[in-house]
Amino acid sequence: MKDASVIDRPANADVTTFRHFIDGAMALSADGKTFEKRRPFDNSLVGNVCEAGRNEVDAAVKAAKAALKGPWAGVSVEERSDMMRAVADGIDKRFDDFVEAEFNDTGQPRSMMSHAFVPRGAANFKSFADVVKSVAGEAFQTPTPDGAGAINYSIRKPKGVIGVISPWNAPFLLMTWKVAPALACGNTVVVKPSEETPGTATLLGEVMNDVGIPKGVYNVVHGFGPDSAGAFLTEHPDVDAITFTGETRTGTAIMKAAAVGTRDVSFEMGGKNSALVFADADLDKVVEGLTRSIFLNCGQVCLGTERVLVERPVFDEVVARMKAAAESLRPGHPEDKGTNFGPLISQEHRQKVLSYYAKAEAEGATIVTGGGVPDLPGELANGSWVQPTIWTGLADDASPVREEIFGPCCHIRPFDTEEEAIAIANNTEYGLATSIWTENLSRAHRVAGQVDVGITWVNSWFLRDLRTPFGGSKQSGIGREGGVHSLEFYTELRNICVKL
Repeated sequence: MKDASVIDRPANADVTTFRHFIDGAMALSADGKTFEKRRPFDNSLVGNVCEAGRNEVDAAVKAAKAALKGPWAGVSVEERSDMMRAVADGIDKRFDDFVEAEFNDTGQPRSMMSHAFVPRGAANFKSFADVVKSVAGEAFQTPTPDGAGAINYSIRKPKGVIGVISPWNAPFLLMTWKVAPALACGNTVVVKPSEETPGTATLLGEVMNDVGIPKGVYNVVHGFGPDSAGAFLTEHPDVDAITFTGETRTGTAIMKAAAVGTRDVSFEMGGKNSALVFADADLDKVVEGLTRSIFLNCGQVCLGTERVLVERPVFDEVVARMKAAAESLRPGHPEDKGTNFGPLISQEHRQKVLSYYAKAEAEGATIVTGGGVPDLPGELANGSWVQPTIWTGLADDASPVREEIFGPCCHIRPFDTEEEAIAIANNTEYGLATSIWTENLSRAHRVAGQVDVGITWVNSWFLRDLRTPFGGSKQSGIGREGGVHSLEFYTELRNICVKL
């Protein structure tokens, strides 16, 4: 492996090389294998990404394991907290670089990167810097037959080497959502970012060096899933736990790998999220909230809404107003201030989404709006664009209604009773999130308690407090992240009994 900069930009070349970050240094793949990274909005080449083989993954895991017994082991909780804040400050200092990297990776409007996704990455480090300093242990006075008693108390220790498999839809936000608590708790990490979004994970390696995070604590290997970096990392016997965000099928494969050695897992996976709109809802709030939850990030949000259930008296009005909202979205170059709708992540994902557009039509949907590809000028026509799309009229067992699409589309369906709405919302193998829209507080509490999801919003969407539990039920995930709940995965809770 050859040391170089993480993101190599030769002076006289337009093509970037994304390298691995292993043991505090930047490395090429020993076999020279690379793959292309292209901009989603016009399919132009960003650069070539090094693909890790077993050698690179093994080197990264060994570096992470060694770091657990190096200087990192002697860092106190207070010092780790300070380091996490230093990482956040380092991100802020290189804010424009992170926005540029995220912009090239995702193709979404620059305004979204600079106002939401990149700042949230820095916020993750600040949040967990506070959490690790404020968690109390347990202590119990235990009676003993001799009357002297005993004291039982708990301590938390790092779990070890954490394999982090992060997704492409909000790459920096979701990667740091895992890395920040892992490091704050004293673990080391090997990150395998999505092959679609290599930029910010590698750039974070430079920040780690800049602020003095010891070598081997943070490592990055690039590649794909099967027979590539993802499989090699999850199968590695020295990886102590694996955290993953992505589709359920991939999570199932990771769980099988983690079963060898009985490694712990934390999964946030697929969803087919619903919104329940009651007739007494404030429809201005509804339209604003649903427009975001359906179309933000071109629908590539795990918490996004693909099933909209509307009480019959306001069904036609909601459909009409959502049609107008969808048609007001403006695709275009993500640098243009007027652009508020970006592309899908790749040509491959575009074909998947378009296949569901075709299925919806074939299965009898009424296409309220969209259903195809927008007409865009010049090189933008080469990008991964689809139209914002709304359907009505599909059966509850239609594939576009039951299967996660992960695109800018939804099906709107009427309901007549509260009980019917709850039954429809729960008629899915997933259980990640829902939103409930009503001005009746009692109904909101009642319905929220009966919908089988991990996260429920009332009269809002994507309103997050980083201290609250985050995760899904059923096939949407295992475990909870956020605040002290993250510590349940990233630490081992130990009991110590002292006989007095």
